[in-house]
Amino acid sequence: MSFSKLFRRKSTTTILQQGSDIEHSGLHKVLTVRDLTFFGIAAIIGGGTFSAIGNACFSGGPGVVILYIICAIACGFTAMCYAEFASRVPVSGSAYTYAYVSFGELFAWIIGWALIMEYSIGNIYIAFSWSGYFTNLLETFQIHLPEWLTINYQSAHSSFLENKAGEGFNAWQNAPMIGSLKVIFDMPAVVINLLITYLVYRGTKESRNISNVMVMIKLVIIVLVIVVGAFYIDIDNWTPFMPNGFKGVMGGVSAVFFAYIGFDAVSTLAEESKNPQRDLPRGMIYSLLICTVVYIILALVITGMVSYTLLGVSDPLAEIFALKGVKWMLFIVSIAAVVAMTSVMLVFQMGQPRIWMTMSRDGLMPKKFSSIHPKYKTPGFATIITGLVVGIPIFFTDENFVLDFTSIGTLFAFVLVCGGVLMLSPQSEEELAERKTNGKFKIPYINSKFIFPIIVVVSAVLIQYLFPTFFTDTFNFSEEKIATNITMVIFFILCVVMSVVAFLKNLSLIPLLGLISCCYLLTGMAVSNWKWFGVWLLIGLVFYFIYGYKNSKLNTQKS
Repeated sequence: MSFSKLFRRKSTTTILQQGSDIEHSGLHKVLTVRDLTFFGIAAIIGGGTFSAIGNACFSGGPGVVILYIICAIACGFTAMCYAEFASRVPVSGSAYTYAYVSFGELFAWIIGWALIMEYSIGNIYIAFSWSGYFTNLLETFQIHLPEWLTINYQSAHSSFLENKAGEGFNAWQNAPMIGSLKVIFDMPAVVINLLITYLVYRGTKESRNISNVMVMIKLVIIVLVIVVGAFYIDIDNWTPFMPNGFKGVMGGVSAVFFAYIGFDAVSTLAEESKNPQRDLPRGMIYSLLICTVVYIILALVITGMVSYTLLGVSDPLAEIFALKGVKWMLFIVSIAAVVAMTSVMLVFQMGQPRIWMTMSRDGLMPKKFSSIHPKYKTPGFATIITGLVVGIPIFFTDENFVLDFTSIGTLFAFVLVCGGVLMLSPQSEEELAERKTNGKFKIPYINSKFIFPIIVVVSAVLIQYLFPTFFTDTFNFSEEKIATNITMVIFFILCVVMSVVAFLKNLSLIPLLGLISCCYLLTGMAVSNWKWFGVWLLIGLVFYFIYGYKNSKLNTQKS
């Protein structure tokens, strides 16, 4: 096995030809910039808005809005990098395809494997959250499902072991038995996964129409939540602004970043877009801007309505109105949550099959994954497998593990996309003129030679001034601190190295800032997240070396 072959790259010309040839031209081109923007909003506003935002506020207090802004900036830089790639490589595959162009095959595989964590495994968390709100909605109609059909097995078992009264304990006590096995599973989560899989299997146009309607409904209801909630704000709840310090704010990074996951899913729809090189970048950036404004206002409203200490629940928007006695809003919030998370599942369930379809075209996955349904014009087999990847773990995992697992995988993908833009070869004058004439997106070039080193130095001075013990605490390598501090120390080293590289190579500032900001967010991940992420990558690498390396189109073409 040649080491150099691990980093063999696909040329942009080859990828464009592959995405438009006769064999792979079966996807319907029906999506406009409005549809793509709506798909972006559909993917972003969901579990992060109606569920994860509670844990983020509980950890960081009102100061969590700072983290939302940091994540928005990181995602903004990243979105521009995605937009640059989408303009130059307008085919399905998202970050996987982009990594193949810039870093080579091994990194492309790693990204494709990591994206399974974002789209498929992320949908497990959404399915659990959807189930919670749907069950509450049924309760308002006096329809009660038994506890053993509304909770996952692991959570019920944990509640029993901890002797913790509530839904989980009751489910464990009352569940029917099959032999020695208790029958406990989240039935609503399983059912919604089946329905979404069927809808995505049937077609892009049908999915688009339903998604657009759901986006309009949830935006209207979220505006209503903000307007009504504003009348119950007590500004005393915003003091102290950061009750657990900045580390408490950063403690919510998994939950907050999860709220932004989704805008990149738009890039998987390139081959179903009418004008991908113009509309994909706009769809991603528009959806990100709209959702950032919504998140910041919403975080201020809910931390202003009640104390942050009351928000560590799975349904925070319902909880704040329950605490304030606004019962009519509970029904509306439940409807909004069900609609919002249905639309998120729809977009994620569309994204994953298209990643697999592209990997299959390249020979890294079995050929069956790239087959297009002759009637529905969708990657049918890959869609069914995605439904199974989401559906089966629902029976034996829980939402907290999935949340952290998804966030770290997505951040890793974002880092490589930003780095990939830095490594892209410059375009010719003719290509640049053609992009300008046709309205295609181009990331603005700002020379980071002096700007980035200055940003690093100024940031270090400000941190020392505002948080005098920060550097002392970070370089504390005592036994109980080393595990949590090592990632921050690595981040400092990265900043210094990239400052030198920026000075020597005149790197573009925007992708460089995207790379650094996403790396910073990775420092907020727990040690357990890194361990599980490492295990996941190891499994992926085993599959690559057993199957992908040998069957890669780049390998078979040269043989």
